[in-house]
Parts: sequence; structure tokens; C-alpha cells
Amino acid sequence: MALAQCSFFSDVLGLTCSMNVIIPQRTKYQIGMEGKVHGGKFPVLYLLHGLSDDHSIWLRRTSIERYAAEYGIAVVMPTVQRGFYTDMKTGGRYWTFISEELPEIAGAMFPLSEKREDTFAAGLSMGGYGAFKLALKRPDRYAAAASLSGALDIQALYSREETITAGELKWIFGTRTEAADGADDLFRLAKETARLPQQEQPQLFQCCGTEDFLYADNQSFRAHADGLGLRLHYEESPGTHEWGYWDAQIQRVLQWLPIRTSQ
Repeated sequence: MALAQCSFFSDVLGLTCSMNVIIPQRTKYQIGMEGKVHGGKFPVLYLLHGLSDDHSIWLRRTSIERYAAEYGIAVVMPTVQRGFYTDMKTGGRYWTFISEELPEIAGAMFPLSEKREDTFAAGLSMGGYGAFKLALKRPDRYAAAASLSGALDIQALYSREETITAGELKWIFGTRTEAADGADDLFRLAKETARLPQQEQPQLFQCCGTEDFLYADNQSFRAHADGLGLRLHYEESPGTHEWGYWDAQIQRVLQWLPIRTSQ
């Protein structure tokens, strides 16, 4: 596997951004960590960070490079600051960046498959919200997405201030009423996705520790998705909002992803 650490300019955000990319290598001289051989472009996982982190965190806190090698998948890890993967009411256009500009930039730099069946998203906490948002808002592009301890209920966040204040949420989503009526609410997006034929719906993986402060919110989204008949795989186990849990669960995510063995 190769690791590329990139700085590039985002026209959407109007600033220099960073991403780390893990990419499989093709060489007959490799001895281990070579991953599976693909004849064409690589399947890709967009792996998203949480509220207080950046593009480096998955590499620093987990063995994602070693885990991904077994599956021959590229992993793109960008920074979105505290933008909640959203075109903010007051701030950057982070949704346009993550859903449109970043895949175009990464695809121009690396041999990433553009096929829906090879494109996935995953993330923790705020990144879990972002991953599900990508899949539910762009089911034409993402075959599957995984949320690890996701901040899936943005309306509930307005009455809870463990990590983010209602004032900061207002900069991102607007008022609580605007958030409930807007296109960034996952519960609303889930309803829209459920109207699609099942083969056009993305597969979803959701997990959360039973001692996590977001556990109740995850239970709410799970019940909502199950009621709609979405293709949701759910797991829970003892755990809090911490990296020991996410390091274990990202391995489960990679096992679960419908990664094709040949291109």
C-alpha cells in the first residue's frame, strides 16, 4: 500500500485543503500488505472524520492502512473542519466540496473507480452523519455507507451540548426548525431513499456503543430506517465514544462492504 499526503486548493471552499489517500500498489516485488489485485481502477472508500478531528486522525488512531490492504481498496480521508459535511448557513460549502469537488480531484490524481458499485463512504460521529448523507442523498453514486457512533439526529443535537452548541449548529444548519425542514436531515432523506426501488437503494451499516452519549439518537434512526424497510445492517456492543471501539468497528465495516474481487 502507498500513502499519499496531499495539499490542494478547493475552488468550492476558497482555501487550501488536505487529504490522506491510501492506495494499493501494483508490483510483482511486493512482500505483504499487497492487497487483492485489480485489473482496472480501485474501489474507493471515502473515510470521514469527526467534529474535533482532521484528515490525519484515522491513520493516527487506527491501523486502517493495514486493514484496507487485505481488500485492495483505496481510502480517501479529507478534512472538512467542523462543517458537518454541509453547505453551511454561515460558512463553507462543505457538502458541495465532499460530494462533488473532492471525488473529482481525487479521481484525477489516483486510479479510483467511478462506478457506483465500487464507491463507499464511512465515518465516525460527525463523519457517520456525513457518510449516511452521501449515500442517502446520492444513492446513484454510493453503493454502501457505514456510520460508526454517528451523529445521525441533528435535531436532537440542538438540545444537547456535549460537543457542539446550538449557536454553532445555527451557523451550520440554521435554526432547529430550519434543520427539521431542510434537506440535511437524515430522517427526511431516509424517507426519500425508501421510495426508490430496492436495487437502487444503498446498503447501510450502523453501529454504536451502548454507553455512547449518541446511543439514543442511533436507536431512533435505526427504528426509523427499519420502519421504512431500508437495507440497514445494525450492530451494537458495549462501548463509548472512543477510538478503541472505532478501531475494532472499522474492521467490521471493511468485512461487510460489498467490495468486488475483480474489476
